[in-house]
Amino acid sequence: MTSDQSQTARPDGLRLRARLRYLYHGAQPAAVKFRLMVILVDLIIIGFFLAAPILKEAGWVFYVADYFIAAILGLDLAARAYAYSDVRDWLKKPIVWVDLFVLATLLFPAWLANFGFLRLLRFWSLLNSDLFWRTIGRRFDDTRVEEITRALAALITFVFVTTGFVYAYFRGKAEHINGYLDALYFTVATLTTTGFGDITLPGNWGRVISIVVMLVGITLFIRLAQTLIRPHKVKFPCPTCGLQKHDPDAVHCKACGQILCIPDDGD
Repeated sequence: MTSDQSQTARPDGLRLRARLRYLYHGAQPAAVKFRLMVILVDLIIIGFFLAAPILKEAGWVFYVADYFIAAILGLDLAARAYAYSDVRDWLKKPIVWVDLFVLATLLFPAWLANFGFLRLLRFWSLLNSDLFWRTIGRRFDDTRVEEITRALAALITFVFVTTGFVYAYFRGKAEHINGYLDALYFTVATLTTTGFGDITLPGNWGRVISIVVMLVGITLFIRLAQTLIRPHKVKFPCPTCGLQKHDPDAVHCKACGQILCIPDDGD
């Protein structure tokens, strides 16, 4: 490549990175619309993951859709990585590794087919991503809606990931678990500790899994209840000690006593 060509390619690369940063991180209407489209596509893909146990019966058509979705997710992740200022710092985020694993299950279905149920972690990563809260959550000035949304995302993700696991590993092995609805019924009955006992998992590992589902499920329910009942807070960093959350009418920081000036958007 000549020096003129390299000088031309470098600005083009910089323009592409600047454009991607604008789309993924900008606050302008065009950037927000782009991220809304990304979120909508993500929700459609999550719907596909949810229906995957049933859609697998479509044969090769299902795998074509699998690779098409892999291409979309791969392009999205590559664009986000390129738009980020430090790729190594970006790779340190747990959400990124969740998305990379989801992508791996799409690219290598023959080897990672038994881990397909973990694709629904994409729902959790979406609702915990900066992209989602910069686009949807930017409408909310307090942390209450965000906390409730994150708690619901954790609970719903756990229910469907567990359902997918039970369906993948116990279908035909456990009595009465012959379809996805049976696995979902078992998960909800166990998670809520209803304990009807009409559908159970066989063996010692079945008992261990049931115990884990009950314990984790109760914990997630309690977390959701706490976010619903807990007094309303707003996010306003204290300039002295850095405490993030305060009562909406707080005048002083509870941690250090610093005088606060929390904006009141209701006026």
